[in-house]
Amino acid sequence: MRAQLDETLQDILGTDELIIITEGVDDIVLLIGQMEKMGLVEILNKHLPKHWKQRDLSWGWTAVIWLAYISRYGDHRKVSMENYIKGMLNTLRSVTGQQIEPLDFSDDRLTRLLKSLSNPKYWPKIEKELNNKTIEVYKLPTELVRCDATSVSGYHQINEEGIIQFGHSKDDPTLPQLKVMAGALDPLGLPLVTSVVSGEQADFGLYIPIIKQIDDSLNQTGLLYVGDSKMSALEIREHIIRKNNHYFSPLPLTGHTATDMESWITEGIKKDYDYELDFIFRKNNKGEEVLVAAGYEFERELSGYSLEKEELKWTERVLVIKSFQHAERQVKGLEKRLETAINKIEALTPARGRGKRQIIEETQLLEAIKTITTKHKVNGLITVEYEKQTEPNIRYIGPGRGSKNRESEITEKVRYQITSVVKNQEQIAVSKERFGWKAFVTSAVKNSLSLPEAILNYRNEYRIERIFNRLKNRLNIAPLFVKRDDQITGLTHLLSLGVRVLTLLEFVVRRSLENDQSKLTGLHPENHQKSTDKPTAERILKAFSNLSLTIIKTVAGELRRYLTPLSELQKEILNRLGLDLSLYLQLEILNSQNLLSEW
Repeated sequence: MRAQLDETLQDILGTDELIIITEGVDDIVLLIGQMEKMGLVEILNKHLPKHWKQRDLSWGWTAVIWLAYISRYGDHRKVSMENYIKGMLNTLRSVTGQQIEPLDFSDDRLTRLLKSLSNPKYWPKIEKELNNKTIEVYKLPTELVRCDATSVSGYHQINEEGIIQFGHSKDDPTLPQLKVMAGALDPLGLPLVTSVVSGEQADFGLYIPIIKQIDDSLNQTGLLYVGDSKMSALEIREHIIRKNNHYFSPLPLTGHTATDMESWITEGIKKDYDYELDFIFRKNNKGEEVLVAAGYEFERELSGYSLEKEELKWTERVLVIKSFQHAERQVKGLEKRLETAINKIEALTPARGRGKRQIIEETQLLEAIKTITTKHKVNGLITVEYEKQTEPNIRYIGPGRGSKNRESEITEKVRYQITSVVKNQEQIAVSKERFGWKAFVTSAVKNSLSLPEAILNYRNEYRIERIFNRLKNRLNIAPLFVKRDDQITGLTHLLSLGVRVLTLLEFVVRRSLENDQSKLTGLHPENHQKSTDKPTAERILKAFSNLSLTIIKTVAGELRRYLTPLSELQKEILNRLGLDLSLYLQLEILNSQNLLSEW
């Protein structure tokens, strides 16, 4: 912002103009500092080749500054960057120590960056080195890895060999999509590897490639891979075992499992009556231990053959678990289906009246009842009683009006009437008893993964879902403002780095609070007294949304810089992240050479 003095003040203070520049610092500086601490600049510079016509600003700094902007504003449009840089030159130059120019973020240059990030020669090396450095610097556990996939839909033109294709989608099946497969490190939910594939591919075929990438990146054995039922395919389980790792996943109710599950549930009910089930407790939001599930397990022998016909045998544990919350949802669903089915069955035989169609054949009524009970999955749970109703119907023979002596014939008019629809409470109780059961399989032994530990680990599935949530909502991957496949892949890889930054930032602050047994206060504007020991990355960043840098050149030519004073909350967050206060305070240090050359 430039403020021009009026003529009277100009005469008093001099002919030079007064210039005031204000830049919204906010959380941009924190994000850049966090990425620099993670070694992102150094790693990107190491693996992305420098173009022979490249400007002075390196690819590492270009990516970090762009990613900070995307993380702050949720806008990945390349066209937005040049104007943004023009309004943030002083802040960015001070924080990075680089001589940044708006042309460093031209459309062509950002396109070249995305193309490099999509290159399979560079990206796996970037992920691998970033994983190693992050795990070492932040001392992260590496025993448990979670795998899952998501789709990203949008209005895109489809090319036959392109990455955007129609496929099964939970978002919008009417739109084409791409698939993003990720492997994340628990318990923090940190993305380890990200794979971008065409949208028509099934999730099943994505597990082994992503697991191979994780194995190569972490270069260790004994990992526990956790995934959904699609990961339980025998081929995938066998691959994990051959690499001396372990798996844990639910079994889908298909094939032999669907048949076996009936006997497994029966055995579980018997063990429940005999008090032989293992109980699983979990802490709720109030810190109270709550019973969430119960189950039992047994072992079975499995075998498989590699492409070289090499036989592999291993012991697998089958965990048969009843989730009380899942059972409760199923009970509510059953009650709703029963009520709906009863209402529909009762409506089959309305009272006589104009426009009220009557059922005149018993087979027709029985078929209609069966259709309803089958559709709502309540076969055998409802008893329907009905009766045949008849009444005489006099028909005169021949033309003309009827009379006392006219020849006539009497026929019966038949209709069927439902008299009662009753729930079979005994059978319903039997069905409810079989609700909530699910089977899981794992190759891990009891000593390393007990039944309660296994189930509680699986219930943390939301952690990898948060990766996809941040990718879609915080970083706004959709809609994609790029068209070419290499740019789509490169942008997805770049945004996955943004998810890493947010996840790690959140984890470090939470771990610090847990170690100190303390909480942060002031993160909730609606309640300044509210405190939490589990702040989200979004809340943490929002706490820095009121910072600005003001630079003044007086009419006398004097230069001054003012930074909004940091609050105690902001100082504490920086301290818990291991970032020095000078990251922000250096913005007030005057670099007169640069400023004078600008003005």
